[in-house]
Amino acid sequence: MRLVRLQLYPVTELQYVHGYSAREADRLADQANTLSQLLHHDTLYPPGSLVLECGCGTGAQTVILAARNPGARIVAVDISAASLVEARARIAAAGHRNVEFRVANLFDLPFADEHFDHVFVCFLLEHVAQPDAALTAMKRVLRRGRTITAIEGDHGSWYCHPHTPDAARAVQCLVDVQARFGGDALIGRRLYPLLTEAGFRDVRVSPRMVYVDDSRPHLVEGFSKNTFIAMVEGVRDQALSMGMVDRRTWEKGIADLYRATEPGGTFCY
Repeated sequence: MRLVRLQLYPVTELQYVHGYSAREADRLADQANTLSQLLHHDTLYPPGSLVLECGCGTGAQTVILAARNPGARIVAVDISAASLVEARARIAAAGHRNVEFRVANLFDLPFADEHFDHVFVCFLLEHVAQPDAALTAMKRVLRRGRTITAIEGDHGSWYCHPHTPDAARAVQCLVDVQARFGGDALIGRRLYPLLTEAGFRDVRVSPRMVYVDDSRPHLVEGFSKNTFIAMVEGVRDQALSMGMVDRRTWEKGIADLYRATEPGGTFCY
């Protein structure tokens, strides 16, 4: 799994292609919980650190970040006030008291220059029409010599067995729909040049992989079904309305993806 540590819209807009439904909130939680060790085993900050999380959404990653860094103070921002209501409830339910939430536009962060010790961003840049400008905005509020952690995916890195052209077409619809919304579902492969061109130094990329077969039932459910296939299914209406695929091919592709979650099937990202 290449998880590494855009028609265009105005730079101030963030187009979240997956929407803000309850099902999407559940998918994000499944994604965060299933991949928590893979993504966050090295996301650790010294006690007393002031950390900015950009694009926290409903707090799926925030709750893990807070738990792993109880001595750090986290300021989590998102453009969606509705998402922050859910995020606050999630953090409160977990009993964490080291997180402050604020509504904020990523490209106009309401903080002074060099305000934060660290910046954390996860699965955000793929949705931004101008990720270079987003990184520049985050760099402004980061103290010199401190760190940014950027975790992003690459939806072109997947494979499954059995593999069919219809399954591949369904996944490609996700990539194409996201591009129509101004994003880049393949952004993981661009993280290194994006960070270096934004002026960050000592950039290190750490590719991460999820491999699933039926000997790992928690990953079959948590990742293959509830994270990746659910993410693909989430663009069904857009893909059909935009004429990217016909209904029969779409339904066959989704069914074929689910075949890879059955005994003898494998999945990798």
